[in-house]
Amino acid sequence: MTTNLQHDSPDAVAQDPGHGIGTASRMFGILRITAAALVLASIATQIIDESIHNDFVAKEYFSYFTIQSSLINVVILALSGLAAVRLQRESSLLGVLRASVVSYAVVTAIVYNVLLRGIPDEGYVGIQWPNEVIHVWVPLFLLLDWLFGPSRPVLRMRDVRIAILYPLAWLAFTFARGALDGWFPYPFLQPNGPDGWGGVAVYVVGIAAFIVAIALALIGISRARWANTDSVWASRRR
Repeated sequence: MTTNLQHDSPDAVAQDPGHGIGTASRMFGILRITAAALVLASIATQIIDESIHNDFVAKEYFSYFTIQSSLINVVILALSGLAAVRLQRESSLLGVLRASVVSYAVVTAIVYNVLLRGIPDEGYVGIQWPNEVIHVWVPLFLLLDWLFGPSRPVLRMRDVRIAILYPLAWLAFTFARGALDGWFPYPFLQPNGPDGWGGVAVYVVGIAAFIVAIALALIGISRARWANTDSVWASRRR
């Protein structure tokens, strides 16, 4: 009886590293679910706003890498958020997928803010806060979540191959569609631009290499001893 009381006492709980990890896990889980809801709200706001102003073209809107990767992000954020709230360890597959979408979001944020911000929009400009959420605040949260959030699995360096699959598939789809109707979602992908296919190739290779570099860095962080919470979670599950 005395032993049980001592084990459940506030002092004992405070000294239990698993207790702190559990609290942090629930907090990050709630933040992930909130971020997923915010992304959905941003996309819904854009669709409704553009539809009201007769500027919404579904086949174009949903062809943007930002929108597709954001929708994937919603699913991964929700799954990883629920796992964290339930104090469940992320599977390796979920960890790889989360690292992948973080790399997409970070690269998308950089490309948008360096190459696309300030370029005049054709037609209706639209409400701006969804753009800021998708291109600035959510990518920043995803990066901080990966750096400081608990329950991150240790990934293998070769898992980077999974991260590059979706961008390659998106590129193949984009160029196939562009060959048919002449529409490309981003100015730097237009082969009829001043630099032609050579300029497109430079951007594509550069952005692909950037995605791989970010994904490798995220995987490296998961393997770093200072960032590894496996031992604490293992002790908590015993």
